[in-house]
Amino acid sequence: MLQVRQQQARIVRTVRMAFAGTNVSLSQPDIMQKLTERIDDLKQRIAAWGKRIRRYTERSTRFNQNRLFQSDQKRLYKLLERPMVSGTGPAPNQADTVAFWRGMWPEPINHSEGPWTEVVASQCASITPMNPVIITPDDVAEAVRGAPNWKSPGLDGLHHYWLKGFVLCPTVLARQFQEALNQKSLPSLSTTGITVWFLKTRLPQTRANTAPSRVCRPYTRH
Repeated sequence: MLQVRQQQARIVRTVRMAFAGTNVSLSQPDIMQKLTERIDDLKQRIAAWGKRIRRYTERSTRFNQNRLFQSDQKRLYKLLERPMVSGTGPAPNQADTVAFWRGMWPEPINHSEGPWTEVVASQCASITPMNPVIITPDDVAEAVRGAPNWKSPGLDGLHHYWLKGFVLCPTVLARQFQEALNQKSLPSLSTTGITVWFLKTRLPQTRANTAPSRVCRPYTRH
């Protein structure tokens, strides 16, 4: 009996806390309806606060990752990897693992060309080719005009503010973009990737149990 009374007292205290700051009294005849409405209101408030906290956490994480990318890329890549699964036994030999995957990458690619590819090719034969794209300095200037001035820059450390201020920057960038389109090639500094390895699991201990997590271009932002 005493336990029941204690539970009732806790329920009453909880209800009073829920209605704190309102003009609702527990003696009102429609208290159950008001209680239901109050619970729904509190649930909506909690959900709204949860969304705000998640947005703040995501924004804070992106900000910290951008700063870490500028100061220590290697550490950032390690933090982005999923946690290592614990297990027993030593990890695979690094030299054997590298040799295993290096021997697979040079293998020729054998695509499975189905009949549908010929159908698509015949349908696309009548499509008029797109006109050549000409990138002008005005196009580059227009693209960077709306960019934030002092956001985290790339590896070159150049903020958008200087791209807007120096009149020769759009001309040089337009020429480089145009050369990349005409020659159908990009400089190695824009395409050379960095392979970061991680062990998928400690069991079993095999070379094939590793995989490249991602190939990040030097100018990739996270």
